[in-house]
This record gives sequence, C-alpha cells and structure tokens, in this order.
Amino acid sequence: MSKLKRNQVISSEKTNNNKKEGSYPDQLFLPEDRDRYAEGGLWLNSSYKKSHKNQPLISVVTIVFNGEAYIEETILSVLNQAYDNIEYIIIDGGSTDLSCEIIKKYEDKIDYWLSEKDNGIYDAFNKGISLCTGKYVGLINADDYYNLNAIKTVVQAHLQFPEIDIFYGDMYLHNEKHHRKKRMNALSLDNLDSDICVNHPTCFVRRKIYNDFQFDLNYRLSADYDLIIRFFKNNFKFHYIDKIIANMRDGGVSTAFDKAEKETYAIRKKYFGKGIANKVYLKKLVRKWIKSVGTLVFSERKWIEKRYSD
Repeated sequence: MSKLKRNQVISSEKTNNNKKEGSYPDQLFLPEDRDRYAEGGLWLNSSYKKSHKNQPLISVVTIVFNGEAYIEETILSVLNQAYDNIEYIIIDGGSTDLSCEIIKKYEDKIDYWLSEKDNGIYDAFNKGISLCTGKYVGLINADDYYNLNAIKTVVQAHLQFPEIDIFYGDMYLHNEKHHRKKRMNALSLDNLDSDICVNHPTCFVRRKIYNDFQFDLNYRLSADYDLIIRFFKNNFKFHYIDKIIANMRDGGVSTAFDKAEKETYAIRKKYFGKGIANKVYLKKLVRKWIKSVGTLVFSERKWIEKRYSD
C-alpha cells in the first residue's frame, strides 16, 4: 500500500468512483483548496480501515458549519456506536466558531476531517461521500445524532438481506432542549409523490450507488428528496427497518416550509407532473393554514381565560 501524504488529491471523479471497497488509491484526499483552513485524522498517519467477513466497513459522513452547540454530541454518537468498524469523515464548511476545536479533540478516532468553504450542505455531503470506502454510507448532520445501536442494527439487516441497496428506519424529532416531540415513522415509498417518505438521517446507501448518483446542487434545501426519488426510479432495492435509527432537532434549514416547499414543488413537477405537484402544494398550504388558525385560537382562548380569572 502506498503511503499517503498530506494533501494528496483525488485527481478526478473517475479515479474516485473506480475505487474498490477497502482499497486506497495513491491519490485519496480532495484537491488542495486555497480556502482550506485545516485537516486531520487517522488517514494523515496512514491508518486505514477495511471490511471483514460479517463485519463490513460502514462509512459515516458528518457535515458542519458553525455547529459548536451540537457537533460534539453528533461525533460521540458515532464514536460510541455498539458497532466498531466505522469509517468516520467530517466536512466542515469553514466554521468561525469552536467547531474545529471540538473536532480536533477526537481526531485520533476520526478517519479524516477538513475545514474549507463549500457551496452549501449538499456540496459538503458530496465531498464527504466522494472519500468514503465502506460498503454503505450514512449521512448525519451536526444538528442530529444516531441511536447507539443504529449502525449495528443496519449491519445486522445487511447480513440478513445482502441484496439490499438502501436501508432506512424511523427517527425521533427533538427540540433544542432535547424534549422529544414525536416519532417520525418512515412512510411507504408509494407516497414519494407527496412526501420524502425516507428519513434521510436514518438512511444507509450502498457506496457504489454514489458512483453515478450525487446530490443535485441546484436544490439548496431539498436535494435529499430529489435523490431518494432518483434511487427509487432507478429500481434500487430499499429495506425498511422498524426501529429508531437517528434523532433530528427541529428547526433545521429543511424544516422551513416557505423556503423548502418551492424546491419540493419543482421536484414533484419534474418527476410526477404539474397536476400532482399543484395538488400536494395546496394540501400542504391548507394544512399549514389550519395549524396556524388552531394555534391562534388556542392562544386567544388562553388569554381570555387568564384575563377573566384575574
């Protein structure tokens, strides 16, 4: 095996896409970037992992930008997994807070991390995915975190169903104070024309699929929805795991209705037609309006009760 040096690069997308599981070409890292602030991890010390029989290497990518509030919890949720053959890559978007300092605390356990400017969350994910060498790839934002048995659960499902391309499960939605709001159950893929159906933080995709499918950077907030539809329409095999895999905090960029819905409308129109796109948009708009009215009525009622009880 060739000894890798700092800042060796992947010379082309083709070179990376031809990378075999568990093998490392002479050029591994991303191209040098004048805006790269830092990098580190086990790879810089020529320390690499590989798959073993009944213990496949699972790659996990975390992206972060000024995420000092939660990045440590995300990192620990990966490093403390009940399954230990994990390749962990962190892509930082050039944070100006303490995110990189927190990452450095764990760089003797992180396979590779870097900090440089990017073109948004999906550009960062594409960068991280391009470096992965495991059999499956999981993606977890710095606002989110895995259950401690998550990857073990996915590997057990893979060993039982080795033909499956994409595993996914359920997740809990939390607020910023860790109060659990609700369980987010995955939906039937028959509903893809109206909803993403797959909880993306729970999703583990066979790495070789990413050779031909990446996040479309034309979508700033909903490229995960677009990608899941493309996986489905290209007949990749999905398998639902009826367990909690991940936890997501409410309030992320993808939860903003007005910003994300414009993109999801365009995606539905592209794949399912304008009629379905209009129908779904109106349903969501009415549901949002009803919820707003309900909240207003409830607040008004509470005010009246307080006013006349004084």
